[in-house]
Amino acid sequence: MVDADQTFVIVGGGLAGAKAAETLRAEGFTGRVILICDERDHPYERPPLSKGYLLGKEERDSVFVHEPSWYARNDIELHLGQTVDTIDRAAKTVHFGDDGTFVHYDKLLLATGAEPRRLDIPGTDLAGVHHLRRLAHAERLKGVLAALGRDNGHLVVAGAGWIGLEVAAAAREYGAEVTVVEPEPTPLHGVLGPELGNLFAQLHREHGVRFVFGAKLTEIVGQDGMVLAARTDTGEEHPAHDVLAAIGAAPRIGLAEAAGLEIADRAHGGGVVVDERLRTSDPSIYAAGDVVSFPHPLFDTRLRVEHWANALNGGPAAARSMLGKDVTYDRVPYFFSDQYDLGMEYSGWAPPGSYDQVVIRGDAGKREFIAFWIKEGRVLAGMNVNVWDVTEQIQKLIRSRARIDVDALSDPQVPLDALIAAP
Repeated sequence: MVDADQTFVIVGGGLAGAKAAETLRAEGFTGRVILICDERDHPYERPPLSKGYLLGKEERDSVFVHEPSWYARNDIELHLGQTVDTIDRAAKTVHFGDDGTFVHYDKLLLATGAEPRRLDIPGTDLAGVHHLRRLAHAERLKGVLAALGRDNGHLVVAGAGWIGLEVAAAAREYGAEVTVVEPEPTPLHGVLGPELGNLFAQLHREHGVRFVFGAKLTEIVGQDGMVLAARTDTGEEHPAHDVLAAIGAAPRIGLAEAAGLEIADRAHGGGVVVDERLRTSDPSIYAAGDVVSFPHPLFDTRLRVEHWANALNGGPAAARSMLGKDVTYDRVPYFFSDQYDLGMEYSGWAPPGSYDQVVIRGDAGKREFIAFWIKEGRVLAGMNVNVWDVTEQIQKLIRSRARIDVDALSDPQVPLDALIAAP
């Protein structure tokens, strides 16, 4: 066990950082644990920000990873509203705070997460332009959507990814008019491909969302600081009272980059490079969550995964690795989404071009099915839509790397367990 006089510092107050701190104590670490958060709120989970909390179905307190008193009870030194400016790797110190405060570390965990990509167009400084990443963003957007619903207002969403679609669904439930502008030919094109992207387009159209595909915003038009319309590169102008920029997120690598840690190229997510134990190029520094580019043995490549489960599982894995335990981080990527009456879970990794067919098991027309992305008979990914308690079997299929009988895979009468090859 690590000596009690050691200090472990965690930079980043999201789910990964909070779960890492929890795991250190659960594993018996008795040394000093310092958790530095650049937000003034206690560490919280992000999925409710575009789902239950945004819709007013979940209370604010429900988003927090731990109740506020948990940190003191577990002797976690929590620094809220503090930004780490520099890491001195030679001295093994991190510097934070306006007064130049610094602290020594024996092991350091970077869980700095990601930040929304910004629209680089005129008009983004208007009051009605929004992003959704932080709790403060969700609180503001919740009020905006309610007001748009009351006043028959228009929301333009730039980007038809998961955040864009979930906010579009929430806006429609509040009664707002919604237009989604997306440069790809379908929603979620880079995640699900055209086969399943069209299903989500139809779902939203049935609920009154208007899509503009093959277009990008070029200007947000306003007057007296307020949004009036959004223009696209196709020459169209769409009425808008508010605009949500949902064009993706970028890993927050500035601190790691300035410290000279290895950074992955864009093809591998552009995150902080770690090994299978979540160690960076500095043996005393680890990283977890959205910021990480890690080697995945199942997919024979480096992945950067921004979803909730990666933070939930990556933080504890990094903590155990910091404690010298034998860790191999190879979790199957997983995420979920709720839009209107559609609930889905996705496991695996199958970007466009990586698979040769999509197999549907169930009734896609009724939106009760499982989709499998297949390459050479092997399951790369699976998405269950309004079908539950199958994630474990889907992930076993992926991990097995076995060639699957496609006809049996598509037949709901054949149990998934029967298709899983014996180890």
